[in-house]
Amino acid sequence: MAERPEDLNLPNAVVARIIKDAIPEGVNVSKEARLAISKAASVFILYATSCSNNFAMKGKRKTISAQDVISAMEDMEFEQFCDPLKTCLEAYRSEQKGKRDKKKERDQNVSGDASITDSATGDTQTNGTAVLVSDEDSEGCDVVTEPREGEDFIITVNGEFDNDDDENSVEEIEDGEDAV
Repeated sequence: MAERPEDLNLPNAVVARIIKDAIPEGVNVSKEARLAISKAASVFILYATSCSNNFAMKGKRKTISAQDVISAMEDMEFEQFCDPLKTCLEAYRSEQKGKRDKKKERDQNVSGDASITDSATGDTQTNGTAVLVSDEDSEGCDVVTEPREGEDFIITVNGEFDNDDDENSVEEIEDGEDAV
């Protein structure tokens, strides 16, 4: 809980930015007006939180949900905010789902076995990590890169790849370094 009343205020820079975005260009807002808006917003947030908490407690929960906030807005007679809140909530959930899906896809993006063969000795080092060295998506690919002039290793990749990344790269391994 806040120890001082000032701890409950919103950051002045954030309030100033919101005010600036909400009013037409060329309109100035005094320091006192910004302070009054900040305090009013803080009071509104505390009131909305308290009402939302009441809905959570009625549901025998300790966590306030988005539905509790929407119900609180209706209870506080701010019904005009309910539809925009629902729209923003849906957009937020969709954005979060997209991020989770992208992370899941990225985590499952590369599968297969990779090995590095020293062209001088013929020794093969397998590290269990696959690397896509082709710019195209490949299924059941076998990629073998022959050493170019001055290089002394061969990279062999076997496995299935579903790579949607725009950028594909192979990290070069210097002499004496272990394959990662």
